[in-house]
Amino acid sequence: MRETGGHDAVPRPFRAGAPAPPDDLEWDRAVRLIRAAGEVSLACHVVPDGDALGSMLALGRALRVLGKHVTASFGEPFGVPASLRFLPGQDILVEPGRMPAAPRLLIALDSADPARLGSLAGRAARAGDLVVIDHHASNAGFGGTRLVDPDAAATAVLAEELIRRLGVPLDRDMAQNLYAGLASDTGSFKYPSTTPAVHALAARLLAAGARPAAVARELWDRAPFGYLRVLAGALARARLERDAAGGRGLVWTTITRADRLAEGVGYDRLEGVIDQLRRTDEAEVAIVCKETDDGRWYVSARSKGGVDLSGVCAALGGGGHREMAGFLWPGPPGRALDRLRALLTAET
Repeated sequence: MRETGGHDAVPRPFRAGAPAPPDDLEWDRAVRLIRAAGEVSLACHVVPDGDALGSMLALGRALRVLGKHVTASFGEPFGVPASLRFLPGQDILVEPGRMPAAPRLLIALDSADPARLGSLAGRAARAGDLVVIDHHASNAGFGGTRLVDPDAAATAVLAEELIRRLGVPLDRDMAQNLYAGLASDTGSFKYPSTTPAVHALAARLLAAGARPAAVARELWDRAPFGYLRVLAGALARARLERDAAGGRGLVWTTITRADRLAEGVGYDRLEGVIDQLRRTDEAEVAIVCKETDDGRWYVSARSKGGVDLSGVCAALGGGGHREMAGFLWPGPPGRALDRLRALLTAET
């Protein structure tokens, strides 16, 4: 999921207790572990977003250049979202059940907590060495080697740094994957996490062969016709609560499984709906409640910077960043919305 993963802004929740950026000793430890390994397993969070999958594929490509045997996966439901199938290097992906049961070296990417690895959490617990690469300030501090920087705009930033420290020159495939990760988690370079350093990294990736037009088209500028009908229904059901979120305003809608199946639209096509709701002038916070194939609801949340959604969604079992977060809810979304209203009021 892009908002947690996913799929998915300003990573500064809980600043007082946020992990410190890795020092040179931590980076060197990660490099030594990788250089000593013949086989490396990679894992990212369930329902991966562009940052999770792009970072993992870029690192996997670099490890192959070093002559490592690489396998990569993510927990069920296993399937690359349609919008990310253009990313190169997916031949390293295997179903989670085919990952080593107790890997000698496992690298977890873009996951703030072992639970975000889903069915691969057990393999992380049994790994001989576990390296964690992440940029969520709510990171639980798991793993023996932690390359966690809450000030990084994306996990792709940290993956690129590790690739550089491994001495592997960026090629076109690595650059394309890293650029997709960077663009995803900066909202196409429009979130406040977009710093001069972010643009400098983007420039290096372009110089190495990344194709920004292809990334933009696949992530934001294409959809099947059925999606338009699902979007129209979601917008027609949208509700504006001007007094919610401490008077800053809340806009929300729902999309049932039946809504999208009637149009032949998969769950992974729904990511862009919230970007339309987020445009509402009268609302600081936008919410889309999406029913998954197994009957649960994923609640995606966006803010414009005035409300820190990371702590709000963490209180409901999810997480994410300040402006982009979410959580999974076991039943109908009405109770979830009630909880959200209360938490948003307290936050403001």
